[in-house]
Amino acid sequence: MSNVRNVPGGALKPADDLVISRMGYGAMQLAGPGVFGPPRDRDQALAVLREAVELGITHIDTSDFYGPAVVNELIREALHPYPDALRIATKVGARRDGTGGWIPSVEPEDLEAQVRENLWHLGLDVLDVVYLRLGSVEGTGEESIAEAFGALAELRERGLIRHLGLSGVSGTQLAEARSIAPVVAVQNLYNLVKRQDDVLVDRCAAEGIAFASFFPLGGFTPLQSGELAGVAARLGASPQQVALARLLRRSPTSVLIPGTSSVAHLRENVAAAALELPADALAELDGIAA
Repeated sequence: MSNVRNVPGGALKPADDLVISRMGYGAMQLAGPGVFGPPRDRDQALAVLREAVELGITHIDTSDFYGPAVVNELIREALHPYPDALRIATKVGARRDGTGGWIPSVEPEDLEAQVRENLWHLGLDVLDVVYLRLGSVEGTGEESIAEAFGALAELRERGLIRHLGLSGVSGTQLAEARSIAPVVAVQNLYNLVKRQDDVLVDRCAAEGIAFASFFPLGGFTPLQSGELAGVAARLGASPQQVALARLLRRSPTSVLIPGTSSVAHLRENVAAAALELPADALAELDGIAA
């Protein structure tokens, strides 16, 4: 595997031994419809993963419940042995049923089983980052996560995990987790119109925690989509590029994990990291949520 040539969007260092490209790649869409079963085009899926590394991405987000196991096995086939700079983040906390349904599963024994399954399917001895996936994608839950997060902290102490993260987390739950073990990243639903986590984004920046936004174009009304398209047209970019560029500049610890199963779309996403947003465009984009 050739060395990466650049770092799109710059690099972020959430921990002394963890450096990731701020423009990452979310591998979820490599599975079949509903994030279940094999990809429509296996060769294209493998090509996307290899192109991501060639473009300088050093941060791939995945999970063994994508498929299940399908996406992690694709990552292993495409990229193993992994480049030295590549960091793979995965998630635990759910299972899939026979029809593709999502079943929360955060019992300590099963969390360990999920960690070991991720290790096996990725071909790794230790996982760079493991997120505890919680039930609320918008981070509105207030239930205690001490038992589940404590189980992952123990696996970290045993050397199966290097760093811990949280997905779908509230500020209260983040504070509880940090009282147990260090948290290097939060992964929540956040975009130009879904901004319920503004306070959490700022808090993560102040505390040196990466904030990974998912669904960068999720939840837009037709009117809001039209406003975004208008800004994009003036800048000579696609609406998705503009949305990604704004999210990347939202805070110094913002990281992005847009997903795609297309090489052309992947290149378009990466190019968004270099898109300049003038002050008037920023003001208009920030007004979309209102």
